[in-house]
This record gives sequence, C-alpha cells and structure tokens, in this order.
Amino acid sequence: MRIDEIKVSKAILTTFQKKFLDFLDVDAAIVGGGPAGMVCGYYLAKAGKRVALFERKLSVGGGMWGGGMMFNEIVVQHQAKAVLDEFGIRTELFEENCYTADAVECVSGICFKAVQAGLKVFNLMSVEDVMARNKKIRGLVLNWTAVEMANLHVDPMTMRAKHVVDATGHAAEVVRIVERKSGIRLKTKTGKMMGEGSMCAHEGELATLRNSKEVCDGLSVCGMCANAVFGGPRMGPIFGGMLLSGRKVAQELIKKI
Repeated sequence: MRIDEIKVSKAILTTFQKKFLDFLDVDAAIVGGGPAGMVCGYYLAKAGKRVALFERKLSVGGGMWGGGMMFNEIVVQHQAKAVLDEFGIRTELFEENCYTADAVECVSGICFKAVQAGLKVFNLMSVEDVMARNKKIRGLVLNWTAVEMANLHVDPMTMRAKHVVDATGHAAEVVRIVERKSGIRLKTKTGKMMGEGSMCAHEGELATLRNSKEVCDGLSVCGMCANAVFGGPRMGPIFGGMLLSGRKVAQELIKKI
C-alpha cells in the first residue's frame, strides 16, 4: 500500500497536539530527564499521578550515558540496587556494597519502564521561567530548546502543575530562576542556593538523599540538583544516590498531591 507523506505529517501533528494538550495541567512537572528525574517520574506515574517531564536535550539520560569518563559502566551501592532490580536492569557484584551496571541498559531500561508506567516525556523543550502565585510555584514557562539556542525572539507558552521537581543536575536551572526572579526565600540555611562542593563520593551520596526535598512551596529538588541547592559534595560516577533521591521525592509527592 502506498505511503502518503501528508498523512504521515497529519498523524504526527495530531497525536503530538493531543499529548501536549493533555499534559498542560498536571499533578507534577519534572524538569530534567537524568536518572533522578526519570525515576521520580516512574514512581509518580506508577501511583496514578499525571506527570510530565521536560528535557532540553534530544535524549534523556543525563550524565548516566557516559558512565565514568566515557567508560559506559556505572556503580551503585546495595541499597540502590533494589531500584535497578525493579526496572529489570542487570547488575554485577564487583566487591562488597559495589555493583556495576551497563550505562546504556540503565538509561534505556529506566526510560522504557517510566514511559510505560504513564510518564509523558517532552524532549527538546527548555524552561525559561516559572509561574509563581503568592510565593508558590504553580507551573512552568516553556520554549523550544532550538529557540533558546538560536536566540530567537519567540514568546514561550505556560503549563500548570500542582508541584514542580527540579532534576536538572549541577545547574539547578529551575531553582536559579526562582532565586533570581521570584523573590521567594529558599528553605536553605541562607535562603539562597548553597552551591556544590568538591568530590567526596561517600558524603555526596548521603547528602544527595538527605537534600532531596522541597526547597520552596511547590518546588522540590532531586539528584545532583539537591546538592547544588542545599550544599553537598559531588560524587562522580556512582549513581545510587540519584536513583534513591528520585524515589524519595516521588514518595513524598504521592502523599502530598
């Protein structure tokens, strides 16, 4: 049967429009498709919440794709292995409390299960502002990443969420916007971003989980973003804290929303 090119275009435009319209008003909006954000989205969607994830790049996965220095293997500790087990991702015991996993299998496995659970991923979209009402974050202001890269004067569009999760890693992009523009005091010791410390894998992993929480009304942080906001060291290519932090924030929001 002959393929009609216009039918192909109509199919893409029609189905994407419906998907985008259906997720302009959600329970939770996650910014950043790294391991913490994807795991958070999985558990929220699995619990029946309407969740959208916005990733500025073409692909999700964040820094997990490259493992350590482009050796595409990652390490997780025993506690976090249970999360990978739930996603059906294979691990191998290296030494006590040190498991390795294939980085490509991890990213693709987490992404597949999260989308199958109901998470909607919108890639190539960047957050340029937040919607704030009465000192509470109520949603996101979105634009195409290509518009941002080309520095085009194109107005964005807005979506609403009961709660926003910043999972943008070291950059902590959403929290920086809130700090710079909204006048909202953050729930840190200084009321502002504390900044990320130098490498200490053990303390960094503990701090990631400890710091994954609400940073202001309507906005939580998880993953490396949490240490950038609340102050904690980086931890390198061990990803257990990322996985556990995404699960922790999801569990808190399931109760809250």
